[in-house]
Amino acid sequence: MCVFAVWLFLGVLFCAPCSQCLVCPFGCECFAASHTVKCVSKDLLTVPQSIPGYAKTVIIAGNNILHIGPDSFVELENVSNIILSNNRITEMASHSFSALSNLRFLDLSENHLALIHPEALSIPGSPLQELNLSHSLSNFTALTDLITALRWGGLGGLLRLDLSGNHLALLPPGMFSHLPNLQHLFLTNNSLKAVYSGTFSGMNHLQVLDLTHNAFTTVSADALEELEMLGNIRILLGDNPYTCSCEISHFVAWLNESRAQVDVDAVRCASPGGLSDTRLLGLGVHALGCVVPVQEEADDLTLQTSYVLLGLVLGLVGMVFLFVLYLNRKGMKTWIIEMRDACRDVLEGYHYRFELDSDPRLGQISKDGGSGVRGHSGLDTSQQLPSDTYIVQLPTDTQVKQLTTSPHVKL
Repeated sequence: MCVFAVWLFLGVLFCAPCSQCLVCPFGCECFAASHTVKCVSKDLLTVPQSIPGYAKTVIIAGNNILHIGPDSFVELENVSNIILSNNRITEMASHSFSALSNLRFLDLSENHLALIHPEALSIPGSPLQELNLSHSLSNFTALTDLITALRWGGLGGLLRLDLSGNHLALLPPGMFSHLPNLQHLFLTNNSLKAVYSGTFSGMNHLQVLDLTHNAFTTVSADALEELEMLGNIRILLGDNPYTCSCEISHFVAWLNESRAQVDVDAVRCASPGGLSDTRLLGLGVHALGCVVPVQEEADDLTLQTSYVLLGLVLGLVGMVFLFVLYLNRKGMKTWIIEMRDACRDVLEGYHYRFELDSDPRLGQISKDGGSGVRGHSGLDTSQQLPSDTYIVQLPTDTQVKQLTTSPHVKL
């Protein structure tokens, strides 16, 4: 009898902890074989306690849990996967998951996060590799909090980040610079219109970038440089409302030349109507409207040709003129000398006549003998003599001694 009592005591002593380890929280389902605990759509208001220690995967979804804090998960060192999707979570406090030293995968999708503490995602040892925050941010303030949490969360080991469906219109430069080992980044189903310089700085191990289903109408030169900096990675740019105009020609050229692996079959025009659902990769500058119409181009070409022909004709005429001058250089030299001598003779004649007209003695002759000359012919001396007649007066006589007509006078 005493032996039986001893065995009973020892059994209770050693089995009590194990029975506690096997207790499944109320409203949850526990599967010891798969090390999984499921608490789905049970209208839970808090994270259930007493989760079995063997659990490696905890699924708590479709409940009304509004707050996650440091006491939500305790003594769960074996847990590596937690799914907290669609729980209407609005706030994550500091070190909410710090007790989960082996956590690799965290799913917070389909929630309404408005307040995120800068150290909400901080876990000693940085074990987290995958973080799903799709459809989880309620406003722009939550995005600001998330950027701070990514910076101060010590997520150096994070490999996969999903931010899909959060109505993101802007990605601040350096937002992912504190995730140096990130390999997969999903930004699909947002409202992104542009990628700015420095957005993906520091991401040296990125392999997949998903930008599908956003609001890109074109891709600027800065964005192309940013994407090209990522190197030979998989970039998904399809299902965006691209406007196929001349402004997108640089993007089309980049699609042809880039090292990146782009989903070119899904990169199609949304407007204008004539190019709707046309692949950008196959478009040329004519289709994009970057070339002037054919008639205007022909007119410009004709005008340019006319200018060229006119220049050639003028150049030919000039060359012929210079050639003629060269052949007649001796005759030209003689003609120039003769013209020079003739001009000099004319100038000397005018000079001599000027001296005669300005001589005061000729004026005295005209005054004293004017009446005799007039009486002889009835006309004035100036009227009787032709215009090329000049008068020579001897200094000892006061009368006109000689009248001479000469076509040229040389001194």
